[in-house]
This record gives sequence, C-alpha cells and structure tokens, in this order.
Amino acid sequence: MPWWLDLLLLAVAAALWCSGSANADDVWSLFQKLIAAVALAVVLLGGRQIPLELAALGLALWLPSARRFQ
Repeated sequence: MPWWLDLLLLAVAAALWCSGSANADDVWSLFQKLIAAVALAVVLLGGRQIPLELAALGLALWLPSARRFQ
C-alpha cells in the first residue's frame, strides 16, 4: 500500500474515532469506533512501513481508557 493511503486511512480513523467519542448515541458511536479500528488494523497489518506502525501504536497506547470517563 502506498504511504499516502496509509496516512489517509489513519486520518479517517482518527476523525471517525473523535466523531464517535462526541456522539451521544451509543450504537452509532460504537459503530464509528469499530470502523476506525478496522481502518487502523488495515494500516497496521496491510503495509510494511514500520515508522508509521510505531506511530499508530504509540497513539493507541496514549488514548485514555473507557473506565476513566465512567
């Protein structure tokens, strides 16, 4: 996969995740976060670009846990 497609998928995944976090509807929010996770998995498992994969992994580990907001 080209590097620009990886960046596009990561941007879409981040936008979907933020949109899902701001959404009040639980079902739609979960669906948006699921689509974001699938896009992230495609980037991580589909390409062979280690720096981009490490950056995405660092971002995923930096995200707060769900228990923090309950």
